[in-house]
Amino acid sequence: MKFDAVMRKFMPREDRFHGLLARDTENLVEAARVFAEIAAAASLERRRVKVVELKSIEHDGDQITRQIFEALNSTFLTPLDREDIRWIATDLDDILDYLESVAQHLTIFELDESPEALQQFAAILVQMVEEIDRITRLLWDMRNQREIYDRLVRISDLENRGDALYNTVIADLFKGNGLDPIDILKWKEVYQGLEDACDACKDYTHIIGNIVAKSS
Repeated sequence: MKFDAVMRKFMPREDRFHGLLARDTENLVEAARVFAEIAAAASLERRRVKVVELKSIEHDGDQITRQIFEALNSTFLTPLDREDIRWIATDLDDILDYLESVAQHLTIFELDESPEALQQFAAILVQMVEEIDRITRLLWDMRNQREIYDRLVRISDLENRGDALYNTVIADLFKGNGLDPIDILKWKEVYQGLEDACDACKDYTHIIGNIVAKSS
């Protein structure tokens, strides 16, 4: 067992990271739900209003990430390996950045449609980040290992659904179906961002899987 892991057993518990990561995942869940509203919006004007709200949430996420990094720099012994906490925070920030970027593209490209695939992607991402929120809360007690693994599998299943949806929607886009070539490229950019968000959720599961494996 590594020296720092041994020392953590005898040092006072550091709860800052528990609270900070809980705030981070709560913020991410809120962002995903606002994005789902953006995806379902019936007008471009409604989208623009909700994008401003999402941008504010993204700013809050950046502040929390900064606080986590500052806490890492000022804490001698951390409850999890320092790099694991850093990667968790980075992955959460990446997911939120992708959501905010896609929302911005919808308004910048002036896309006012709300296709079923867009809403399905949003629903998948809401479910993924809700699982991330639950896992992060369970992570501090390894007696939850079985439930953590079950939820990691759930995220993997959702990511597979996202992959299948992405492949289907891209194939449909390039069939044309009367769409202007520029609009095809706009929608491809949107769906690529959503696929990237799903991939970032999957990256989070790799970090968590490694943490659980090291604690076994």
